[in-house]
Parts: sequence; C-alpha cells; structure tokens
Amino acid sequence: MKSPLVKLKKWKNYRKSVNELSALSNKDLNDLGIHRCDIKRVCKQSVL
Repeated sequence: MKSPLVKLKKWKNYRKSVNELSALSNKDLNDLGIHRCDIKRVCKQSVL
C-alpha cells in the first residue's frame, strides 16, 4: 500500500502535467502526437 505522501505527490504531478498540456495550442499538441481529449489519459499513464 502506498503512503498518503506518495499518492499526494503523484496527484500533484498529474495535475501539473494536465495544466501544462491544457495550456498548449492544438498545433503544439498535434506536434506531440496528443489530442486534447487524450490529455488526462496521457498524464495518468505518465505518473504510474
């Protein structure tokens, strides 16, 4: 079982990533190969 501190750190990293990717333009996201609707999924995979 993961400690609450580890879970909090992962959640903060997830939120930071979502916020940063959400701020990008559609063109920038396309350059990265990410669709706007996939931002949360991509970020969730990255913090696992």
